Amino acid sequence: MENQKLIGKEREMTFLEHLEELRWRLVKASAAILFFGIIAFIAKRIIFDIILFGPRTSDFLTYRGFCWMSDLLSMGDKLCMGDLAISVQNIDMSGQFSTHIMVSVVGGFILAFPFVLYQMWSFLKPGLKSKEIKNARGIVFFSSLLFFSGILFGYFIISPLSLQFLGSYRVSDEVVSSIKLNSYISTLVSITLSTGLVFQLPILIYFFTKIGLVTPEFLKKYRKHSLVGVLILAAVITPPDITSQILVSLPIMVLYEISIMISRRVLKKQAEEEAKE
Repeated sequence: MENQKLIGKEREMTFLEHLEELRWRLVKASAAILFFGIIAFIAKRIIFDIILFGPRTSDFLTYRGFCWMSDLLSMGDKLCMGDLAISVQNIDMSGQFSTHIMVSVVGGFILAFPFVLYQMWSFLKPGLKSKEIKNARGIVFFSSLLFFSGILFGYFIISPLSLQFLGSYRVSDEVVSSIKLNSYISTLVSITLSTGLVFQLPILIYFFTKIGLVTPEFLKKYRKHSLVGVLILAAVITPPDITSQILVSLPIMVLYEISIMISRRVLKKQAEEEAKE
């Protein structure tokens, strides 16, 4: 009887069974996003007044940090930043409601990211060898850590400085800046979410090295090409100002160098295991 159970567990799943498994994983992931999305929808005041509109005021944590640094360096108030001289307006009948829905979905995805990633990993895990599963131990934790680090970096560093530049830029004193609600929110959300996803680079390099697509030598050889690619990527995911692009590029290049070390470590470990065998 026990042998029959063992055989049943070890048998390969059919294509339709794989699709059914994937469907339930996606259902669970979607349910988690919906759950956290509802929480974000209910917490409207916190999400909008405190989080999203926080970078508009001079008492935002990042601005206070720069002001403290300015005082520490005896620079007076040169690094201090004031309130954004912009007004956010809605000109569409359903604009505020649709923006609320969009922000809730994005917030639900961010909060549910570890669970969503766990569901995807649980779907892929049965198809891997025990050795591969062992090598990927902690993948959900480290990937989530990098994602949330990117989210925090995008929100506290890139977004407020981008908003300060774009919000305070003037072609003439005669022009008053009245920003559309969806334009303001989209700028903030796209920068923050994109930075979180970009921070997954070390994880991608780890798996690409494991399957033989990249090596440390390859990454070193094309470092200059990668720099150009990083600048292009930074220009795509940030507003059109050089400060934001540099702020995005610097951590990506640091992550690139870390990825080279990860790739080298992976190959070294593989060589050691092959020597033992």
